[in-house]
Amino acid sequence: MATTTVSSSRCASAPTSTSAHLSKSKNAKHSTPQIKRGQRILTEKPFAFVLKSQYRLERCDNCLEATKVLKCSNCRYVSYCNRACQMQAWAQHKHECPFLKKVHPRVVPDAARMLCRLILRLEHGGDLIRGYYTEHGSRKFRDLMSHYAEIKNDPMRLEHLDSLHAVLTDMMADSPSTVPNKTELMSIYGRLITNGFNVLDTDMNSIATAIYLGVSITDHSCQPNAVATFEGNELHVHAIEDMECLDWSKIFISYIDLLNTPEQRRLDLKEHYYFLCVCSKCTDAKESKEMLAALCPNRNCGVGISVDRTNCPRCDAGISPKLRNAFNDAMALTLHNLENMKDVAYLDVCKVCLDKQTGVFHPLNVWYVKTLDAAFEAAIEVGKWSDALDYGQRLLPGFRKYHGPWNPLLGLVHMKLGKIQLYTGQCKEALHHLEEAQRILTVTHGRDHRLLTEQLYLLILQARQQAH
Repeated sequence: MATTTVSSSRCASAPTSTSAHLSKSKNAKHSTPQIKRGQRILTEKPFAFVLKSQYRLERCDNCLEATKVLKCSNCRYVSYCNRACQMQAWAQHKHECPFLKKVHPRVVPDAARMLCRLILRLEHGGDLIRGYYTEHGSRKFRDLMSHYAEIKNDPMRLEHLDSLHAVLTDMMADSPSTVPNKTELMSIYGRLITNGFNVLDTDMNSIATAIYLGVSITDHSCQPNAVATFEGNELHVHAIEDMECLDWSKIFISYIDLLNTPEQRRLDLKEHYYFLCVCSKCTDAKESKEMLAALCPNRNCGVGISVDRTNCPRCDAGISPKLRNAFNDAMALTLHNLENMKDVAYLDVCKVCLDKQTGVFHPLNVWYVKTLDAAFEAAIEVGKWSDALDYGQRLLPGFRKYHGPWNPLLGLVHMKLGKIQLYTGQCKEALHHLEEAQRILTVTHGRDHRLLTEQLYLLILQARQQAH
């Protein structure tokens, strides 16, 4: 999984001036926090969004709901769940409909369709739309950073942009003046790639790409104090720590997957958002060592060690060449297999990696945690419930450490463990995990989110009834 994508000092998200709802703090000087953990501080509809093409025959192009859908009778490309959604989407879809019809039955790359929507949105008054993050503070699309200079010197980005320009030129062949010149297109493209959000469903799967305007005020930290979640195409930002007041210069979300070493996180941010993270987690030399630690050979010690050392710093146990070779072999095997399982995890491959890691990797080694995560999801996929429970329980400490105690991914692991235990008759254990999921997800999503109202609350009720 993912995760939200944004860019420091980038400017990312908001709808029209009437679609952002905020929580305001009036007495920031009081010692009592004015923004409490779990408080929703921003709600926004997207300036523009596109459902991923892989879901276009199974999700509504407007509300993103997974349900029975019917195709647009004209372009035959997008689908809607009902007449109301089709009518609601028509204000924007009517401009792209003839272009999608022209290229049908070919599938348009998601980035090309998103660029097309942005071009058409701006052409029809979108440059005047503001996304509000406070009562008076707002952003327009042109306020978003384009990183034009960086992209101009990035060969991979330029190659990608050239391919998208070719797609757009083909799509809009009947209206060539609609395609911006390359300078203007690059500025729109830059704002997209550094301000786009992956819209996530309730299982934290990426189902769409969107640009919001107001939330673009939010900077990145690897120790965020706020989190962005979604309900349909609507974005919510919740505080995950108490705050003295609603000061957006002190509110941070994470743009990237935090389950990575500082070096990898900084590389991801530099490559995608063109800045170098200097948060305390990224500049702490201990962070990388902990995330890549081997397990001390003295089983009574149990601390994480570096295999480059000759002795454990705590108990002085010797680090043998055998342990060093076993660690390096396990690391090479793990890196190779996880790279090959980016899209689909295979349980038998995960088991091989975990066997190699056992007794060699420290339980908080990030690659051990990543392997457990892949094994947990793979076991659920094939219905191996005892394996899934084992991997999920072992996964919790790593997720809690690296994602933090108030992260949706941690809450979902608890929820999945509770569902499995409920299914296998372990009702008291299930209730513990489901209530822990409720404690976390109430903060990250809000009590009224559909994940809770339509799923979690019912599971808790069932677990309570069966436990007693």
